[in-house]
Amino acid sequence: MSKDRTNGKNEKKGIVKKLRKSLLLGKKYSMDDQSENESRDVPEDVKEGHFAVIAMDNDELKRFVVPLSCLRHPSFLRLLEQAAEVYGFNHEGALTLPCRPSEMERILALIYMEFARDCLA
Repeated sequence: MSKDRTNGKNEKKGIVKKLRKSLLLGKKYSMDDQSENESRDVPEDVKEGHFAVIAMDNDELKRFVVPLSCLRHPSFLRLLEQAAEVYGFNHEGALTLPCRPSEMERILALIYMEFARDCLA
């Protein structure tokens, strides 16, 4: 394996690790400080094992709730790399991805089709 390819995989692993850490930090807080942390409560539509993302391109904006398993898909990892370059990791709330909502729908459909195919195999 070439050095460039190895560095690319290490960068992706680093991005995924940072994202997982930031997602987990949002859930770790004391129940004693509930009033202070109400603004950090996870929305009801975000089930366990999922996270919210916002696909944004110019004026077009749409929120998606996606399973954590998407973090392993190459297309989604590319979006995370782009988000890291454009927005960085210092944010609260849903992760913003620099892509059109229609592109996000296409990527999620691809991921779900691959998952279904793997389950049937």
